[in-house]
Amino acid sequence: MATLLYRLGRVAFRWRWFVTLVWVAVLGAVGFAAAKAPAAPDDGFTMPGIESQRAFDLLEQRFPGTAADGANARIVFVAPNGEKVTATENRAAIEKLVTEAADGSQVASAVDPFAAKAVSKDASTAYSTVTFKVKADDLTDAAKTHLERAIDTARKAGLTVEVGGDALATQPAAGGSAEAIGIAIAAVVLLITFGSLAAAGLPLLTAILGVGISMSAVLALGSAFGLSETTGTLATMLGLACGIDYALFVVSRYREEREKGHAPREAAGLAAGTAGSAVVFAGLTVVIALAGLSVVGIPMLTKMGLAAAGAVLLSVLISLTLVPAVLGFWPNAVLSRRERKGKAKAGRSKANGENGGSRWARIVVRRPIPVLLLGVVGLGAMALPALNLQLGMPGDEAKSTATTERRAYDDLAQGFGPGFNGPLTIVVDARKADDAKSSVATISKEIAATEGVVSVSPARFNSAGDTAVFSATPATSPTDEKTKQLVQTIRDERPRISSAAGASFEVTGTTALNIDVAQKVQDALIPYLALVVGLAIVLLLLVFRSLLVPLKAALGFLLSVLAALGAVVAVFQQGHGASLLGVDQTGPIMSLMPIFLVGIVFGLAMDYEVFLVSRMREAYVHGDGPGQAIVSGFRHSARAVVAAALIMMAVFSGFIGAGASMIKMIGFGLAIAVLFDAFVVRMAIVPAVLSLLGNKAWYLPRWLDRVLPRMDVEGEALSRKAPAPVADTPTARLTPVP
Repeated sequence: MATLLYRLGRVAFRWRWFVTLVWVAVLGAVGFAAAKAPAAPDDGFTMPGIESQRAFDLLEQRFPGTAADGANARIVFVAPNGEKVTATENRAAIEKLVTEAADGSQVASAVDPFAAKAVSKDASTAYSTVTFKVKADDLTDAAKTHLERAIDTARKAGLTVEVGGDALATQPAAGGSAEAIGIAIAAVVLLITFGSLAAAGLPLLTAILGVGISMSAVLALGSAFGLSETTGTLATMLGLACGIDYALFVVSRYREEREKGHAPREAAGLAAGTAGSAVVFAGLTVVIALAGLSVVGIPMLTKMGLAAAGAVLLSVLISLTLVPAVLGFWPNAVLSRRERKGKAKAGRSKANGENGGSRWARIVVRRPIPVLLLGVVGLGAMALPALNLQLGMPGDEAKSTATTERRAYDDLAQGFGPGFNGPLTIVVDARKADDAKSSVATISKEIAATEGVVSVSPARFNSAGDTAVFSATPATSPTDEKTKQLVQTIRDERPRISSAAGASFEVTGTTALNIDVAQKVQDALIPYLALVVGLAIVLLLLVFRSLLVPLKAALGFLLSVLAALGAVVAVFQQGHGASLLGVDQTGPIMSLMPIFLVGIVFGLAMDYEVFLVSRMREAYVHGDGPGQAIVSGFRHSARAVVAAALIMMAVFSGFIGAGASMIKMIGFGLAIAVLFDAFVVRMAIVPAVLSLLGNKAWYLPRWLDRVLPRMDVEGEALSRKAPAPVADTPTARLTPVP
């Protein structure tokens, strides 16, 4: 592996013009294809294999043309100063709004709350549902403006009018200027790390090129594979972060080889053969984790994972080819100012001196037990809130009270009860029933009598008269644990009720869908963990040729991801420090959050493991003792790993400033996970464990050593075949490119 990449680095350096033009041509070709490609169809969010999805599919089949996925606006009216909405003036204003709303160009229907009995018992609150013929994304500005004007007229009449639903809902950006903020912070970190504008700019340039190609590819293939811009969100985030990090490690190793006195082309080859080998295996661990998202069984998540995996692979290829090529154009520009001015002392290399990384490693090696206990106990304490994890899908109740959607939610809960915002939709299949109406009436009566159900709506039949749908309103809010228990109770009673009625039924609706999604994700978490951890252990076994190092890496990851999940629960579910992040309402943790944390953080954690421990093994293979190998590894790689982690945290933290609670949650969770894994696990627990294990850390049975192929990530073959460094003088280090 190291020899192959060494040759690739030298070839890319030598044929720099050709390599650069190839990548520019790829960007142009993919960009042209993206511009010409038709827009991807919006296939929506589907979750095969759960009851809620089956019931929704049945609704679409038996009630054709009802636009079940069309946009809707639930307009909530609250009478002023203790008045009633049934008062003459208030009623007239509401009916006028409904009439005007129904005249909209894309409106399918607008329900009169008085005719539909959508008025609270104390007559303080009423609501009207406006349904559109198209999805929210397809609504025209004229249609939205027409509805907003009608609402403004009702408000001028003295009514409090709030709007829920998705028709007029604002969709906050994924973080606004998150990417720009992340890039800016990354630039500062790189500049501090390298002390050179060129060295700081090169990783940024190549990473942005990679993101441009990957996002263009997503758009170009969107129509064929059902990919959307949402699919590329994860690809953009990880492509940017990994692209910067991988280029950072190659450039850092190139500078190190130049400091040893190697000529530019030779240094580029050695950087690609050593750091490049670590990049390959680190990238493969990320790809394994992302591609493994397909086992969850959510099509959208599968597409996001595969798109992100493609972006990471692209980052690896760019780091191995384009980075050495660009180094060929300006071989001395990436060196520090001291090196460029020729002020470095001859015969002296930083690689053999002390720095912050080596000093920290010596502290850990001298006191491994206190460091290990402090790290494990600290992360264990952070993980404790995860025991109370409650999964769900936050809705309008999690939005800021400054939004009309949240105020509409609160007004409905106050006027009609907390369960009104999350009704259960019951779909009755009466095709095999002797009397469909009687069967539906029996099912409706039984569900209405279930403890926890406040009311049921009249059943609505399809044109064939063999399928009916009605709503059951719970007594508790959509995110309440009692609502989940109610859904389970109704489903448990289904065999008895269906037998008595002679017809079957299924439970769906937003509330039931969220419950089913949370359960499916929870069931998939253990198989997913087993898959990615198992494959990664095998991969790390090949990289480090050790039994204990891969196992230690996996256990350290589990500790950091559990601590990160505990921190997310503490902030977003329990409310500790929530106000500092601008979280207006606590609630359940997004169902996909544990999967996101496990998948993304596992890949990144293995990145740091490979980069850090591979340098330790390199030193060990070249003759250092176990303790000294740890110190040598930290001397060479700690600074770059810290910079890489800070860049990752900067990219993820930018999303904490987003308006949506879910996006805040993702940004915070990923940033805190990188903090725990990079600075606690990899920088403290890993060297402490390796110090305690000593030579046993690198033990591999002889029979297994003979069976496993040799990857040579540490570049042992290169140390035997590489030319000797030229004289270590300022003049030699600044030799022009041949």
